Amino acid sequence: MKKLFLWLASASFAFRSLRANKLRTGLSLLGMVIGIFLIIFIGSAVDALKRNINDSISRLGEEVIFVHKWSWEGGFSYPFWKFMMRPQPNLREAHLLQDRLGPIARVSFQAQGNSMVRSSKFALESIGIYGQAEGMDLVSPLEINLGRYFSEMEIMTGRDVCIIGPEIAQNLFPGARPVGQSIRIGPRKFSVIGVTETKGESLIDIGEDERIYIPFGAFKSLFGVNGGGIHREIVVKPMPGVPKSRVRNELLGAMRGIRKIHPLEDEDFSLNEASMIAKETAGITDILNLVAMLIGGMAILVGGFGVANILFVSVKERVPIIGLQKALGAKRSFILWQFLFEAIALSLLGGFLGLALVFLAAWGVRSFSGFEMILSLDNVIRGLWVSSVVGLVAGIAPAWSASKLLPVEAIRQAG
Repeated sequence: MKKLFLWLASASFAFRSLRANKLRTGLSLLGMVIGIFLIIFIGSAVDALKRNINDSISRLGEEVIFVHKWSWEGGFSYPFWKFMMRPQPNLREAHLLQDRLGPIARVSFQAQGNSMVRSSKFALESIGIYGQAEGMDLVSPLEINLGRYFSEMEIMTGRDVCIIGPEIAQNLFPGARPVGQSIRIGPRKFSVIGVTETKGESLIDIGEDERIYIPFGAFKSLFGVNGGGIHREIVVKPMPGVPKSRVRNELLGAMRGIRKIHPLEDEDFSLNEASMIAKETAGITDILNLVAMLIGGMAILVGGFGVANILFVSVKERVPIIGLQKALGAKRSFILWQFLFEAIALSLLGGFLGLALVFLAAWGVRSFSGFEMILSLDNVIRGLWVSSVVGLVAGIAPAWSASKLLPVEAIRQAG
């Protein structure tokens, strides 16, 4: 009971002092507020970035392996010259891979180009057109919202049919049902048979809602497959129950065999997986966290000195009260906790104000850019914990000096 009274009395003295010196309190909190804001805001932004990347990876397919000319690894020192002379994958190689990997994996092929797209009233420039070969619906299926996917016959014969993204549907057929309508891709007319589900924007796969998918035969006759600006990829997915590592190893050997690569020569192709993207972006998020800690840490250090300074001033102003308290029998622990409470309360107030700024900033980012930022409970706890620790450390020296004052000396100094 006595300890509880000590804590309550100490807290009462602390809050009374803070209310009596509002301007001084606000100025001393400024560094703390900025530091907590930077640490928590950048931490929340990094969390949102990671969540967006993970969502994008799940869209690509965690089990899928892509055979490309280019590698997804390399980061800031990407050795593009190493890949420039490589040949792109082709449909013949995809068929050979399916023959060799048939028992353990499904294989398909896809090519991508860009073209103007028109309806009877509207036109869109430079839209991504994806030509899908047979089996793509089993390897990397599209999520269809309206209509249907290509039939086997449409794929085999290269019919002029297409599946469009929701943004394409909205821009070309506003207020109308797109399925059954016609569009022109370049000089050719295509019938719309489906509309994909809305995916939204993604940091690593921008524009899924702005794509058009057609059978590969139609793509080949429209674009060719060897011209400039055409991107080609083989897509491989393990059969259920088959480890991806096994498929990757056999895929590597099969591709080397198909391209007749000598055992001592390097591959002229890349096997890419969604997990590579997470690995490459991990370094970026680590750097952002480090920057947040450095900048926020310096601001908090300034805030900590501000808290310590205001506590030393507060001790100087309250010397008569300290002397009177000690003369009436107050123990050193009472005086110590009285000022420690004040330091912690100051820092926590700065932490709460910093968190309030983070809420406002996150709301602004979400409202104006559409980038989803959520202030997690972990970040809130981290901010308040850092505030408390900084306040405790900053308050130790002035609280200790106040607790060591002798009653006679305190009263003498007051006089």
